[in-house]
Amino acid sequence: MTHEQEPDHPEDGPEIVSERSFEASPRRVPPGLHLVATPIGTARDITLRTLDILAGADVLAAEDTRSLRRLMEIHGIRLEGRPLLAYHDHNGGQMRPRLMAALAEGKSVAFAPEAGTPLISDPGFQLARTAIDQGYSVVAAPGASAVLAALAVGGLPTDRFCFMGFAPSQGAARKRFLTEAAQIPATLAFYESPKRVHRLLTEIAETLGAERDCALCRELTKRFEEVVRGTVAEVAAAIEGRALKGEIVLLVGREAEGAGEAVDLDDALSRALEGASLREAVDMVTAETGLKRRAVYQRALALREGKDE
Repeated sequence: MTHEQEPDHPEDGPEIVSERSFEASPRRVPPGLHLVATPIGTARDITLRTLDILAGADVLAAEDTRSLRRLMEIHGIRLEGRPLLAYHDHNGGQMRPRLMAALAEGKSVAFAPEAGTPLISDPGFQLARTAIDQGYSVVAAPGASAVLAALAVGGLPTDRFCFMGFAPSQGAARKRFLTEAAQIPATLAFYESPKRVHRLLTEIAETLGAERDCALCRELTKRFEEVVRGTVAEVAAAIEGRALKGEIVLLVGREAEGAGEAVDLDDALSRALEGASLREAVDMVTAETGLKRRAVYQRALALREGKDE
C-alpha cells in the first residue's frame, strides 16, 4: 500500500492563479449549445478553446454563477452586459425554455458546471437532450475531468473502465448497485463524499472482495492532492479514523484472473445460518468463499439483525 502527500493538512479550496493567464479578445462563437469543462482545482487547468467560448458566447449558463464569474475574472474575461444565468438540477425545468429561446434566436449558449465536465455527475443532460431534440447544434469543449485524472494516477488498468458515479444512498437499490458492479470486468470508478467513503469501502469489501486492488484519489489537482493505493482492505485501514475532506474518486480493480464468479455472500450466509450458529456459519462461508473472515462476520451480523427486526 502506498499513499502520497501529507493527508491531514487543512484544505483551502481550489488553487487560484491571481495573474491573468489569458487576455480575452471576444470572437464570434457559432450558434448552438456549447458544453464547456471547467477546472476541478487549479484554475490554470482550462483550455484556450473554453476561454474563447466564455469570452464570446452570447449567453452564459452555469451550475454555480459565482464560481464561473470568479473563474472568468481570474482569466480576464468580462461579461460586457451578457446574461449569466444559473442552471442546475433544481431549476432546470424553469430555465430550459429560456435557454431554448436563445438558441431559437440564433444565439450561442455556453453551459459550464461548477467543476469538471458537464453531464459527468453534473447537470446538463436534460439541457443537451432538449437542444438535440429541437434540432440545435450541441458542441463539447472538453477539458478537466475528475474520473479521468484519477485513472491517470491511480495505477489500475485503464484498458477497460466503468464510471459508476455515486452509489444510491440506501436500501435495496444500494445493495443491487454494488452486486451488479461486482459482475463488471473492468476498473470501476466511484464518486463518493468524504463522509461516506468509509462506509462504501466496507460495503465494497463485503460485496466485491477485500483483496481487489484499489486507489482512493482525493483533492486531485489541488494543493493537498492525495492518492492512497493498496487493496480495498488496506485502503480502508489507511483512512480509518480520519475525517477526510475534499472530492473523492474511488477506483476498484477488476476481479483477479481465475478468481471465479462473484460470490453471492448473502445467499451463502443465509443457507449456512439455517443449520448452524453464527460463528459456525461464518467459518463455513469464509472457508467456502475465500473472503476475509471479518467481512463475512459483519455481513452475517447484519443479516441476522435484519431477520430479528
